[in-house]
Amino acid sequence: MIHVRGLTKTYRDLAGDFVALDEISFDAMPGQVYGLLGPNGAGKTTALRILSTVLKPTAGTASVNGFEVSDNPRQVRHQIGFVSTNTAIYDRMTAWEMVQYFGQLYGMEADYLQIQMESLFERFQMNELRNTLGSKMSTGMRQKVNIARAMIHNPPVLIFDEATLGLDILVARQVLSTVEQLRDHGKCIIFSSHIMSEVGRLCDRVAIMNRGKILTEGTLDELAAKHQEDDLEEMFYQLISASEAEHHLSDAQEKTKTAAV
Repeated sequence: MIHVRGLTKTYRDLAGDFVALDEISFDAMPGQVYGLLGPNGAGKTTALRILSTVLKPTAGTASVNGFEVSDNPRQVRHQIGFVSTNTAIYDRMTAWEMVQYFGQLYGMEADYLQIQMESLFERFQMNELRNTLGSKMSTGMRQKVNIARAMIHNPPVLIFDEATLGLDILVARQVLSTVEQLRDHGKCIIFSSHIMSEVGRLCDRVAIMNRGKILTEGTLDELAAKHQEDDLEEMFYQLISASEAEHHLSDAQEKTKTAAV
Protein backbone atom coordinates (compact mmCIF):
# COMPACT_ATOMS: atom_id res chain seq x y z
CA MET A 1 0.00 0.00 0.00
CA ILE A 2 2.78 2.45 1.00
CA HIS A 3 6.33 1.70 -0.15
CA VAL A 4 9.20 4.04 0.71
CA ARG A 5 12.73 3.46 -0.54
CA GLY A 6 15.78 5.61 0.21
CA LEU A 7 13.65 8.70 0.79
CA THR A 8 15.82 11.77 1.32
CA LYS A 9 15.08 15.45 1.81
CA THR A 10 17.75 18.13 2.13
CA TYR A 11 17.52 21.89 2.49
CA ARG A 12 20.23 24.40 1.71
CA ASP A 13 20.78 27.37 3.99
CA LEU A 14 23.65 29.70 4.91
CA ALA A 15 25.25 26.97 7.02
CA GLY A 16 25.19 24.45 4.18
CA ASP A 17 22.97 21.43 3.54
CA PHE A 18 20.55 20.36 6.25
CA VAL A 19 19.40 16.74 5.96
CA ALA A 20 15.79 16.45 7.14
CA LEU A 21 15.41 12.86 5.87
CA ASP A 22 18.32 10.52 5.35
CA GLU A 23 17.51 7.56 3.06
CA ILE A 24 14.60 6.12 5.02
CA SER A 25 12.77 2.98 3.81
CA PHE A 26 9.64 1.22 5.08
CA ASP A 27 6.41 -0.48 3.99
CA ALA A 28 2.90 -0.05 5.41
CA MET A 29 0.10 -2.42 4.45
CA PRO A 30 -3.75 -2.46 4.48
CA GLY A 31 -5.30 -3.20 7.87
CA GLN A 32 -2.14 -2.00 9.60
CA VAL A 33 -1.15 0.96 11.75
CA TYR A 34 2.45 1.88 11.03
CA GLY A 35 3.95 4.12 13.69
CA LEU A 36 6.61 6.77 13.19
CA LEU A 37 8.00 7.46 16.64
CA GLY A 38 10.58 10.13 17.35
CA PRO A 39 11.35 13.38 19.17
CA ASN A 40 10.50 16.76 17.70
CA GLY A 41 12.64 17.38 14.63
CA ALA A 42 13.20 13.68 13.93
CA GLY A 43 11.86 13.97 10.38
CA LYS A 44 8.43 12.41 10.90
CA THR A 45 6.43 15.34 9.56
CA THR A 46 8.81 15.80 6.61
CA ALA A 47 8.22 12.17 5.61
CA LEU A 48 4.45 12.58 5.90
CA ARG A 49 4.46 15.79 3.88
CA ILE A 50 6.30 14.00 1.10
CA LEU A 51 3.79 11.13 1.21
CA SER A 52 0.94 13.63 0.97
CA THR A 53 2.68 15.45 -1.96
CA VAL A 54 3.15 18.73 -0.06
CA LEU A 55 6.94 18.37 -0.38
CA LYS A 56 9.05 16.83 -3.12
CA PRO A 57 11.85 14.46 -2.10
CA THR A 58 15.46 15.25 -2.94
CA ALA A 59 16.10 11.58 -3.65
CA GLY A 60 14.48 8.19 -3.26
CA THR A 61 10.96 7.02 -4.06
CA ALA A 62 7.61 6.73 -2.31
CA SER A 63 4.41 5.21 -3.66
CA VAL A 64 0.88 5.24 -2.25
CA ASN A 65 -1.51 2.56 -3.45
CA GLY A 66 0.51 2.14 -6.63
CA PHE A 67 1.00 5.84 -7.42
CA GLU A 68 4.44 7.44 -7.12
CA VAL A 69 4.25 10.69 -5.16
CA SER A 70 6.50 12.71 -7.48
CA ASP A 71 5.06 11.46 -10.76
CA ASN A 72 1.36 11.24 -9.85
CA PRO A 73 0.64 13.78 -7.09
CA ARG A 74 -3.01 14.29 -8.09
CA GLN A 75 -3.78 10.58 -7.93
CA VAL A 76 -1.92 10.25 -4.62
CA ARG A 77 -4.06 12.97 -3.03
CA HIS A 78 -7.16 10.93 -3.84
CA GLN A 79 -5.66 7.94 -2.00
CA ILE A 80 -5.03 9.67 1.32
CA GLY A 81 -6.67 11.58 4.12
CA PHE A 82 -4.43 13.74 6.31
CA VAL A 83 -5.18 14.57 9.95
CA SER A 84 -3.16 16.80 12.27
CA THR A 85 -3.82 19.39 14.94
CA ASN A 86 -2.24 22.05 12.72
CA THR A 87 -4.82 21.82 9.94
CA ALA A 88 -6.70 25.11 9.71
CA ILE A 89 -10.47 25.35 10.15
CA TYR A 90 -12.33 28.04 8.23
CA ASP A 91 -13.89 30.31 10.83
CA ARG A 92 -16.80 31.40 8.64
CA MET A 93 -17.87 27.93 7.53
CA THR A 94 -20.02 25.53 9.52
CA ALA A 95 -18.89 21.97 10.18
CA TRP A 96 -21.31 20.71 7.54
CA GLU A 97 -20.18 23.26 4.95
CA MET A 98 -16.53 22.47 5.59
CA VAL A 99 -16.82 18.72 5.12
CA GLN A 100 -19.08 19.24 2.10
CA TYR A 101 -16.57 21.65 0.57
CA PHE A 102 -13.76 19.09 0.77
CA GLY A 103 -15.98 16.42 -0.73
CA GLN A 104 -16.67 18.73 -3.65
CA LEU A 105 -12.94 19.38 -4.07
CA TYR A 106 -12.51 15.63 -4.51
CA GLY A 107 -15.13 15.69 -7.26
CA MET A 108 -17.63 13.54 -5.38
CA GLU A 109 -21.12 13.25 -6.88
CA ALA A 110 -23.76 15.12 -4.89
CA ASP A 111 -25.83 12.07 -3.90
CA TYR A 112 -22.84 10.02 -2.78
CA LEU A 113 -21.38 13.01 -0.93
CA GLN A 114 -24.66 13.46 0.97
CA ILE A 115 -24.67 9.80 2.00
CA GLN A 116 -21.05 9.95 3.14
CA MET A 117 -21.63 13.12 5.15
CA GLU A 118 -24.69 11.73 6.91
CA SER A 119 -22.73 8.59 7.78
CA LEU A 120 -19.68 10.45 9.10
CA PHE A 121 -21.65 12.98 11.14
CA GLU A 122 -23.57 10.12 12.74
CA ARG A 123 -20.47 8.03 13.31
CA PHE A 124 -18.51 10.79 15.03
CA GLN A 125 -21.52 12.19 16.88
CA MET A 126 -21.23 15.48 15.00
CA ASN A 127 -24.88 16.19 14.19
CA GLU A 128 -25.03 18.82 16.92
CA LEU A 129 -22.12 20.57 15.17
CA ARG A 130 -23.74 20.80 11.74
CA ASN A 131 -24.44 24.52 11.98
CA THR A 132 -21.56 25.48 14.28
CA LEU A 133 -19.12 27.96 12.76
CA GLY A 134 -15.43 27.17 12.86
CA SER A 135 -14.82 30.26 14.98
CA LYS A 136 -17.13 28.84 17.66
CA MET A 137 -15.63 25.35 17.81
CA SER A 138 -13.58 23.94 20.66
CA THR A 139 -10.31 22.13 19.95
CA GLY A 140 -12.08 18.79 20.19
CA MET A 141 -14.82 19.88 17.79
CA ARG A 142 -12.24 21.09 15.29
CA GLN A 143 -10.44 17.78 15.37
CA LYS A 144 -13.67 15.88 14.72
CA VAL A 145 -14.23 18.05 11.65
CA ASN A 146 -10.62 17.46 10.56
CA ILE A 147 -11.10 13.69 10.73
CA ALA A 148 -14.45 13.84 8.91
CA ARG A 149 -13.07 15.91 6.05
CA ALA A 150 -10.03 13.65 5.76
CA MET A 151 -12.33 10.64 5.43
CA ILE A 152 -15.09 12.13 3.28
CA HIS A 153 -13.77 10.58 0.03
CA ASN A 154 -13.23 7.19 1.72
CA PRO A 155 -9.47 7.00 1.05
CA PRO A 156 -7.59 3.71 1.52
CA VAL A 157 -4.77 5.49 3.39
CA LEU A 158 -5.07 7.75 6.47
CA ILE A 159 -2.16 9.77 7.85
CA PHE A 160 -2.32 10.99 11.45
CA ASP A 161 0.45 13.48 12.26
CA GLU A 162 0.59 14.16 16.02
CA ALA A 163 -3.21 14.11 15.82
CA THR A 164 -3.80 14.11 19.60
CA LEU A 165 -1.36 16.93 20.42
CA GLY A 166 -3.04 19.48 22.68
CA LEU A 167 -6.30 17.55 23.00
CA ASP A 168 -7.90 16.74 26.33
CA ILE A 169 -7.92 13.08 27.35
CA LEU A 170 -11.54 12.43 26.29
CA VAL A 171 -11.09 13.76 22.76
CA ALA A 172 -7.67 12.10 22.44
CA ARG A 173 -9.22 8.74 23.32
CA GLN A 174 -11.91 9.28 20.71
CA VAL A 175 -9.22 9.90 18.10
CA LEU A 176 -7.36 6.72 19.10
CA SER A 177 -10.59 4.70 18.98
CA THR A 178 -11.22 6.07 15.49
CA VAL A 179 -7.77 4.91 14.36
CA GLU A 180 -8.47 1.43 15.71
CA GLN A 181 -11.81 1.27 13.88
CA LEU A 182 -10.23 2.40 10.63
CA ARG A 183 -7.55 -0.28 10.91
CA ASP A 184 -10.24 -2.91 11.55
CA HIS A 185 -11.97 -1.74 8.35
CA GLY A 186 -8.81 -2.45 6.35
CA LYS A 187 -7.38 1.05 6.07
CA CYS A 188 -3.64 1.58 5.86
CA ILE A 189 -2.71 4.07 8.56
CA ILE A 190 0.48 6.01 9.21
CA PHE A 191 0.50 7.22 12.80
CA SER A 192 3.15 9.75 13.79
CA SER A 193 3.62 10.48 17.49
CA HIS A 194 6.08 10.94 20.31
CA ILE A 195 3.64 9.58 22.92
CA MET A 196 4.70 6.06 23.91
CA SER A 197 1.34 4.91 25.24
CA GLU A 198 -0.40 5.76 21.95
CA VAL A 199 2.18 3.93 19.88
CA GLY A 200 2.10 0.90 22.17
CA ARG A 201 -1.70 0.74 22.01
CA LEU A 202 -2.19 1.24 18.28
CA CYS A 203 0.79 0.34 16.15
CA ASP A 204 1.36 -2.99 14.43
CA ARG A 205 4.83 -1.92 13.31
CA VAL A 206 7.01 0.94 14.52
CA ALA A 207 9.95 2.89 13.14
CA ILE A 208 11.93 4.91 15.68
CA MET A 209 13.48 7.98 14.08
CA ASN A 210 16.02 10.61 15.01
CA ARG A 211 17.77 13.29 12.97
CA GLY A 212 16.13 12.11 9.75
CA LYS A 213 17.14 8.46 10.10
CA ILE A 214 15.27 5.31 11.03
CA LEU A 215 17.20 3.84 13.94
CA THR A 216 15.19 0.63 14.18
CA GLU A 217 11.99 -0.86 12.75
CA GLY A 218 9.67 -3.79 13.40
CA THR A 219 6.77 -5.04 15.50
CA LEU A 220 6.92 -4.24 19.19
CA ASP A 221 7.82 -7.87 19.94
CA GLU A 222 10.56 -7.83 17.31
CA LEU A 223 11.99 -4.59 18.70
CA ALA A 224 11.89 -5.91 22.26
CA ALA A 225 13.81 -9.03 21.22
CA LYS A 226 16.27 -7.11 19.06
CA HIS A 227 17.16 -4.53 21.70
CA GLN A 228 16.64 -6.72 24.79
CA GLU A 229 14.19 -4.22 26.24
CA ASP A 230 10.46 -4.74 26.80
CA ASP A 231 9.72 -1.18 27.90
CA LEU A 232 9.13 0.95 24.79
CA GLU A 233 9.94 4.21 26.55
CA GLU A 234 13.25 2.89 27.87
CA MET A 235 14.11 1.45 24.45
CA PHE A 236 13.30 4.80 22.85
CA TYR A 237 15.44 6.67 25.37
CA GLN A 238 18.43 4.38 24.85
CA LEU A 239 18.26 4.55 21.05
CA ILE A 240 17.83 8.32 20.92
CA SER A 241 20.60 8.87 23.48
CA ALA A 242 22.99 6.67 21.51
CA SER A 243 22.05 8.45 18.29
CA GLU A 244 22.65 11.87 19.84
CA ALA A 245 26.00 10.78 21.31
CA GLU A 246 27.10 9.48 17.90
CA HIS A 247 26.01 12.72 16.23
CA HIS A 248 27.90 14.93 18.70
CA LEU A 249 31.02 12.78 18.41
CA SER A 250 30.91 12.98 14.61
CA ASP A 251 30.34 16.72 14.79
CA ALA A 252 33.29 17.18 17.14
CA GLN A 253 35.56 15.11 14.89
CA GLU A 254 34.53 17.16 11.87
CA LYS A 255 35.30 20.40 13.70
CA THR A 256 38.70 19.04 14.72
CA LYS A 257 39.50 18.19 11.10
CA THR A 258 38.42 21.64 9.95
CA ALA A 259 40.53 23.35 12.61
CA ALA A 260 43.55 21.24 11.65
CA VAL A 261 43.27 22.32 8.03
